[in-house]
Amino acid sequence: MVGRSSLPDGALFLGLDSSTQSVKATVLSNELIIVASETVNFDSELPHYKTEGGVYRDPTDDGRIYSPTIMWVEALELLLEKLKPKINFSKVVAVSGSGQQHGSVYWKKGSQAVLSSLDPGKSLVSQLKDAFSTMDSPIWMDSSTTKQCREIENAVGGALELSKLTGSRAYERFTGPQIRKIYQTAPHIYENTERTSLVSSFMASILVGCYASIDETDGAGMNLMDINKRTWSKVVLEATAPDLEQKLGNLAPAYAAAGRISSYFVERHQFDKNCLVIQWSGDNPNSLAGLTLNTPGDLAISLGTSDTVFGITAEAKPSLEGHVFPNPVEPDGYMVMLCYKNGSLTREDVRNQCAEKSWDIFNSYLEKTPPLNGGRLGFYYKDHEILPPLPVGFHRYIVENFNDASSENLTEREVQEFDPQSEVRAIVEGQMLSMRGHAERFGMPNPPKRIIATGGASSNESILKLIAQIFGCPVFTVERPDSASLGAALRAAHGWLCKEEGGFVPISRMYVGNLEKTSLGAKLAVPAPEEEGRELLKKYTALTRKRMEIERRLVEKIGRA
Repeated sequence: MVGRSSLPDGALFLGLDSSTQSVKATVLSNELIIVASETVNFDSELPHYKTEGGVYRDPTDDGRIYSPTIMWVEALELLLEKLKPKINFSKVVAVSGSGQQHGSVYWKKGSQAVLSSLDPGKSLVSQLKDAFSTMDSPIWMDSSTTKQCREIENAVGGALELSKLTGSRAYERFTGPQIRKIYQTAPHIYENTERTSLVSSFMASILVGCYASIDETDGAGMNLMDINKRTWSKVVLEATAPDLEQKLGNLAPAYAAAGRISSYFVERHQFDKNCLVIQWSGDNPNSLAGLTLNTPGDLAISLGTSDTVFGITAEAKPSLEGHVFPNPVEPDGYMVMLCYKNGSLTREDVRNQCAEKSWDIFNSYLEKTPPLNGGRLGFYYKDHEILPPLPVGFHRYIVENFNDASSENLTEREVQEFDPQSEVRAIVEGQMLSMRGHAERFGMPNPPKRIIATGGASSNESILKLIAQIFGCPVFTVERPDSASLGAALRAAHGWLCKEEGGFVPISRMYVGNLEKTSLGAKLAVPAPEEEGRELLKKYTALTRKRMEIERRLVEKIGRA
């Protein structure tokens, strides 16, 4: 068995994460210990773009949310400058990365030549500012492509057929519907596009100095890839836009090398000319790697700008909700995922309105209010929600007859508002009940053996305690809440090892028997509920059923799908 000795002494592995609100870096040593990290926040450190939460919301086009492509380029430059005093770039033997899933970039004709001849004496921004056929990158928060989703589904025989083919039914944020919208509404942009990249392959392209492939895992978030064959699906490509395959390029496994780092970074930042760039992938797949999630009974909950629930499975069983992607670190396996648009920004909104803009007050309210919140149940959608497909709106109910945990006896009445303390508990409790209800419906483990929590809000002990109570299992956390950049650094090391050994090797070979001595080990944050907690769990089970019932009625009445 090959252990840690497979990674060369003194080597560094750089993981980057280009997310919605920031770019982050995590650097691992050859012993898989974090030696440096850095962040650039878009709103505060690049204020000239005037983004809010890293994005623009188009007031003239309902649901259209996008980011300025060039901002990501400038953020990468600033991140490397901030990281430079902390590490010796010449010691980095491999770099990989994570990109917010589904976001897309449109390189205009002739840009490959620009990429391959970057002048190390000039900034990236000055050389790439004219390289795009549109300066706007649609991102995962966008919900303006409902029409295109239905058209693509209808063309392939319906939503379930598309899900069986690509791993997901058509979702507005997915890249295929976004490309179709550009083709239909701005044909000149589509015509002038030489290559369409995902955020992940876009950043990798800059690092290698040519168009990098889209990896198979992030490629599954486009509604364009055959999930079983892991090739572009001809039938879906034809339903999306003409001549699309040549604009997408080839797919590659997530563990493959995209190439060696461009001479631009060798000369400008003193990277070693042999430094490998490993395929970038999506942020959730990278988190799966960073959390070393490799047991089918485990679930991960990522609490970030979006909230996601994900796990692993040996076989693909796509359905009408949720997503199936290839596992980024196990070529024969899959990851399953649920995604919620209303995550941290919506929690922050409630904090600002009800808790004096203070997380300390927010947490004290969460601690003061009793579990089950006196039957107060809230649905909070600051943005059009993905799961369930409901429009912007807030719905509050009080569930009665709650002493009997049989859901048949539960009745509810709608109310206009809750008091501030109950509102705080209602947003968090409501989000977790929704996760549990949809995870069970999707066939995820119930209860899970354990949950590993990650993302910014995973450092909030009050929220972790609530997760344990609602799901009825222990909750673990990892050393760093930004598991995407950590996963990218781990995947950089894994990709380097695969290249060194001439083919795929299991990622666990880098840490087997040694996980606790690395920066990768998960630690118990909240134990599984005791006897008293099991009674509470029964009531949460009834409340979950009630919530799903109310949600179904809301979708039938006002849903977008």
